[in-house]
Amino acid sequence: MSYRTLSQFLQQQTGNLTPELSQVIETIANTCKRIDQLLQKGALAGVLGSAQHENVQGEEQKKLDVISNDYLIDALKVHPHVGGLASEELDEFTPAQNNGQYLVLFDPLDGSSNIDINMCVGTIFSILPAKNAVTQAEDFMQPGRDQVAAGYVLYGPSTMMALTVGSGTVFFTFDTESQEFLLTTENIQVAADTKEYAINASNQRHWEAPVQRYIEELLAGKTGPREKDFNMRWVACMVGDIHRILCRSGIFMYPYDLKDPKKAGRLRLMYEANPMSMLMEQAGAASTTGRVRILDIEPTELHQRVPVIIGSKNEVELVTSYHNA
Repeated sequence: MSYRTLSQFLQQQTGNLTPELSQVIETIANTCKRIDQLLQKGALAGVLGSAQHENVQGEEQKKLDVISNDYLIDALKVHPHVGGLASEELDEFTPAQNNGQYLVLFDPLDGSSNIDINMCVGTIFSILPAKNAVTQAEDFMQPGRDQVAAGYVLYGPSTMMALTVGSGTVFFTFDTESQEFLLTTENIQVAADTKEYAINASNQRHWEAPVQRYIEELLAGKTGPREKDFNMRWVACMVGDIHRILCRSGIFMYPYDLKDPKKAGRLRLMYEANPMSMLMEQAGAASTTGRVRILDIEPTELHQRVPVIIGSKNEVELVTSYHNA
């Protein structure tokens, strides 16, 4: 069986694709191949462990966080079609090329606490249209619905890319022999109903009442109001949890909690919530904060955090209805 390569797929000009956008996506994919090579070597490359300092989010950086971030910055800031970059790891945006048509935002290594235990991690990216010939910080303040492309690369048992350019969500699998991403699944559709959920249960005491109610109903299983049993899954890597949902449905939740009322949620709108929401909605799923559609949020800052409830449409709508009751 012959598979189309990423390059061949991008030549189709479907959705938001232009030759320039295709080149940006290919550059991201090629950079992720380099990140994958380092991850495969692990301890042999001396890249495991802490980098001994924190990122802008106040999180301990792993060596591979820093290396992955540098790879992406170096590859994209010289790209003729990229006007500016923003990384979860850096305070400020990085200027790129004058008259670049696109802005690229990314989480270079999501789930990096999994690196040292050899569990899955991923790279998440979001692409927005540039607003000015010379990019300004405010040019990034666009709602998720304005994204022209979004995706992630999952570094797992096999390395895979999920991608949307506004005309559905597709999967590519990295072939180590040809060193190409090959199209392996088209027209991904997430079932509206599910029996799987993902949530960090250690925060239960801090959840708002609507989330407490929803999870209690799931835990009650067949004997409760839902009249069916649910299974809980938690990968501790958003890319892994979202990939599972795209493959076999489910709901992922990192809701607002009262542990730190100043933080609306844990996940970043621009680097995580927006690209994952675009991928999900393009696969027939839904994504809200519990109160509003994530892709409609008008961002106010580069590192803004939001609650995230994402996945199978009927479940997301049920949780959202509990919040808005």
